[in-house]
Formats: sequence, structure tokens, C-alpha cells
Amino acid sequence: MSDLTTTVSRYLDIWNEADADKRAAAIAELFTADAPYIDPLAAVEGHAGFAAVVAGARDQFKGLGFELHGAVDAHHDQARFQWGLVTEPGAEPIAIGFDVIVTDAEGRIKAVYGFLDKVPAA
Repeated sequence: MSDLTTTVSRYLDIWNEADADKRAAAIAELFTADAPYIDPLAAVEGHAGFAAVVAGARDQFKGLGFELHGAVDAHHDQARFQWGLVTEPGAEPIAIGFDVIVTDAEGRIKAVYGFLDKVPAA
């Protein structure tokens, strides 16, 4: 089994990558081709679908970053973790979410299920 904490770190790195080509390469490396990404705001499948969700979030929250909040809780081929959307590292998050990733035998993400715990005021 792969190190799921490292997988989570790589997953969050994708959300923080400004370069679309680098993001696409990282997604192709980390995700299976048909992996679904499902959260309260999106339900997509595959590399292009996930890339579009990330691009939309990056556009909506320009200059902000995603960081891990707390420890990754993992067993078998799944991990759950909380993340925060911050103005700078260590700052109070303006948004907080909780994601669950499921990986395949090679450690690639085969599904992501996300929840929003705190959202920015409109």
C-alpha cells in the first residue's frame, strides 16, 4: 500500500498548482483515468472533469491556497482529511472542507468524495 499521507499531500499540491499544464500532468500521474470527484458543488469524472473543477476553484479564489488541517486518517486504501482555504500558510481558513480519497492497488486515486464544513460568506 502506498503512503496515503503523501498521496493527500500530492492531491493538495494539485489544488495549489498555478500552471494548468503542470496540474494536468500531476492529475494524470495521481488519478486513475475514470476517477469520480464528487462534492456539494460538483460531480465529475476523469482527468478533464477534475481539472475543470480545480481551475474553477483557482479562478474563484485567486491568491488563496489549500492546506492540510490536522492529521490524515487512513486505513486500507482510503484516507480522510480536513483542508483549509487560506490567504497565507497558517492563517485562519476562510473555507474548510473534509475529503475522502480512495486509491487503487498502485496508490492512484480512484475516487474523491468531498464535504464542505465552512464556506465563505457570499
